[in-house]
Amino acid sequence: MEKLKNYIHGEWVEGTGNGIPLYNAVTGEQVAVSDTEGLNFEQALDYGRTVGYKNLSSMTFYDRGEMLKKVALYLLERKKKYYELSYKTGATHVDSWVDIEGGFGTFFTYSGLAKRMLPNTPFWVDGDTQKISANGTHLGTHILTPSEGVSVQINAYNFPVWGMLEKLSTSLLAGVPSIVKPSPFGSYLTNAVFQDMIESGILPEGAVQLVCGEPGNILDYVKDGDSVLFTGSATTGRKLKSLPSIAGNAVRFNMEADSLNCSILGLEAKPGTPEFDLFIKEVRNEMTTKAGQKCTAIRRIIVPENLIGDVQNALSKALDQTKIGNPLNRETRMGSLVGRQQYEEVLRKVNILKTETELIYDGKHELVDANYENGAFMSPKLFLNDKPFEKNISHDVEAFGPVSTLMPYKDAEEAAALAKKGKGSLVGSIVSHDNDFVAETSWKMASQHGRIYVLNRDNAKESTGHGSPLPTLMHGGPGRAGGGEEMGGLNGLHFFLQKTAIQGSPDILTAITKVYQQGAEKKYSDKHPFQKYFEEVEVGDSLETAGRTVTDADIVNFSNVSWDHFYAHTDATSLTGTIFDKTVAHGYFILSAAAGLFVSGKKGPVIANYGLENCSFFKPVYAGDTITVYLTAKEKINRGVKGRNIPSGVVKWLVEVVNQRDEVVCVATILTLVAKQSPFIDLNLKNIQKALNGLTESTQPSWGKMSPQQMIEHLEHGVLVSLGEPEADKCFTPEEQLEKWQDSLYNHRKMPKDFPAPFLEEDEKLLDLRHKNLDAAKQSFMDNLKKFSIYYKENPQAEHMNFVFGKLNKEMWELMHKKHFTHHFEQFGLI
Repeated sequence: MEKLKNYIHGEWVEGTGNGIPLYNAVTGEQVAVSDTEGLNFEQALDYGRTVGYKNLSSMTFYDRGEMLKKVALYLLERKKKYYELSYKTGATHVDSWVDIEGGFGTFFTYSGLAKRMLPNTPFWVDGDTQKISANGTHLGTHILTPSEGVSVQINAYNFPVWGMLEKLSTSLLAGVPSIVKPSPFGSYLTNAVFQDMIESGILPEGAVQLVCGEPGNILDYVKDGDSVLFTGSATTGRKLKSLPSIAGNAVRFNMEADSLNCSILGLEAKPGTPEFDLFIKEVRNEMTTKAGQKCTAIRRIIVPENLIGDVQNALSKALDQTKIGNPLNRETRMGSLVGRQQYEEVLRKVNILKTETELIYDGKHELVDANYENGAFMSPKLFLNDKPFEKNISHDVEAFGPVSTLMPYKDAEEAAALAKKGKGSLVGSIVSHDNDFVAETSWKMASQHGRIYVLNRDNAKESTGHGSPLPTLMHGGPGRAGGGEEMGGLNGLHFFLQKTAIQGSPDILTAITKVYQQGAEKKYSDKHPFQKYFEEVEVGDSLETAGRTVTDADIVNFSNVSWDHFYAHTDATSLTGTIFDKTVAHGYFILSAAAGLFVSGKKGPVIANYGLENCSFFKPVYAGDTITVYLTAKEKINRGVKGRNIPSGVVKWLVEVVNQRDEVVCVATILTLVAKQSPFIDLNLKNIQKALNGLTESTQPSWGKMSPQQMIEHLEHGVLVSLGEPEADKCFTPEEQLEKWQDSLYNHRKMPKDFPAPFLEEDEKLLDLRHKNLDAAKQSFMDNLKKFSIYYKENPQAEHMNFVFGKLNKEMWELMHKKHFTHHFEQFGLI
């Protein structure tokens, strides 16, 4: 039987013991063996702290985000084999989708957050700069850097893929190396995904390690700077948290434990209302998805006392319709528990619940393509606690399977009280269309819940479900739920980062943070900052503008244009008792006038105004005052660009407006989209001609079989096709892929060297030569390139077919030619 290998200190290592046999939860057949005996855990942790930390922490947040995306795409292409393994854990196709593609989705989400919101530096400036001296020569701020250690991540058996990727998404993005320790049960699925992550070659050495089986004494070796993340039972979590190595070494510890989550049906949600139907559907889903093996599943069903019978009947009918059995059968809607050991444990808890509460539904006990002897199947079980304020067993005992308890309440006060009797939950839901009931109940129960999910007819179509943690929202909860926090957008990174206060002069803080601080040295040059590409802009690049004297006409005209007739701008007789001496210029006029002074009218790399932050007006500006503007590059933010957008970054500019007395009247931060330098040759005839001057008959290509003349005639043919001479009669790219191909024209990725032209014959025979020699081909090519420029000036709306990219307009043809020319000019060493 195959023994799962572990991946530590950069090698696949097999355990030396007998290991733990792992069985197919549906058929009972053995699948694999997990074994960690003989592994050197101390060496593994040290490898992560040294090699892993060095490689990950030196990357920027932006680059780590790009890394997550590449890994997710790589895994997504291989998802079919993960599904095949997932079915062996007892998971249905829908269960597997949540686990597998939900995990990939978490990587995609964090990649997007990083590329939109995190800096292209290995550190992260957190919060605003604090002025801590009278004259502004001594400032303070905070930076976040990766905690110098390794993260040990202990995951539960119910989500072999999502459980791993959910934790790795934040630790890897934060720059902290991780050791993944899945539960042995289902670890063959974790192992398969992990193998592909390593084989992708995308992750740097030491970034991740895998311990596929029992944890042994791995936690004995954690120390200051390390972190432990645990998902599992509250009892086990508390034991781990109290270990001397963790409690005594200031090791960061995060626990996400199972909890007795509840769902509350609103007082008004009677049978026949959309909310009643939604409630039944939601409870059924949460009882049967993953066979109830979810830390967010509904364990307590809190219902108005007059609706207990209605809910019992409706829920029983819904559960009757849920077919249980082999996940490979299309009729199956609920699979098995992950194994016989878990089955026995759930059964033990069911018997405990029976001592105080009544089992009112036990399912049909019919299976599809399976049997109870071989598989770990359990029918859904519904209990009734008729006195939930007296019988506490429903609030103390969790059966981690398709088991839930129905209980009555009288009013919102009682509903919230019952919700809180779980002593801390990951999630509680309220299904109601009564805003007052929802508001009163939710804030009263919030202190004992990590998340409150409200469902009704208004959000039902787009709602994500009671049991679905989302990467952008916090996953965790107080008390029994462990007191931990995971994900929650960028907040999820803070657990892995060290926050450090930085104090110093404006120049020092600018140097450390790479964010310009007011009072720091400005860099002036003859080149206008708006004429620089994103890569050329440096923090501190500045411009001092000419002055502009504000007139009465400016104030009147701006009032008329903007319709802002506030009395301070228009009525000098109403200023008594105000802060103004006479009619004052509008603040937004000052900002607009400032823009008029600092913008460059000439077309350049600045694409658009992207936003405005932190605009403040400090002193009034009257007619006769002269304003001058200081524009300074404050911060650069790399930016991921999708679709048909020009690759660009965001530059934040500090705008300081002063009057003739050098008093600051306005300070703002404006954001601009600034184009990145294109790696492709511009369609400038002089540049093209200069490149072609280096091409001779003896020039050899770096790849491919083209001769110099064949290459030039090939490019000329492309130019003629873009003019419709001749009109291409076919696009070889399938319709469903065409949009993606056209989008690719806008990015800065170069054309692949090994891409065969689809219009050529299979033996790659090139088009017959048209010109008598290379010089004639060059001249004809340049003539047609000039013709191309004139044609699209005269016909700006023209579109012509391309063999690969479909019908292209002027802009897209220009982009295609830039990429295509660069591709072949580099092939022959011309650029």
